[in-house]
Amino acid sequence: MLEVEKLSDLEKEVYQALKKVIDPELQVDIVDLGLIYGIKVIDKTCKIKMTLTIMGCPLSEWLNTEITKAAESAANINDCQIKLVWYPQWNQGMMSRVARMTLGIHG
Repeated sequence: MLEVEKLSDLEKEVYQALKKVIDPELQVDIVDLGLIYGIKVIDKTCKIKMTLTIMGCPLSEWLNTEITKAAESAANINDCQIKLVWYPQWNQGMMSRVARMTLGIHG
């Protein structure tokens, strides 16, 4: 899980930018969905480690484009590299309370 308090100021700026990327099917941002596992900025390159809710997600190409645009909107970011991982496997428990409430998931 992403530990926001350990991010640098620039990484926190990227984190906030990623909150603007809304999953078009679920209408919840990818951060609150728990899809972002890591954000690292080295020089002017942002490296994002993330997952998808399901393998073969039809939105993966669209998400890559939107995530890259969001990350590169942060000051001093010239490049975004996305690493798609499947471990730990995503589950509903990774969503924020706000996301679960938005989707009507209780517990």
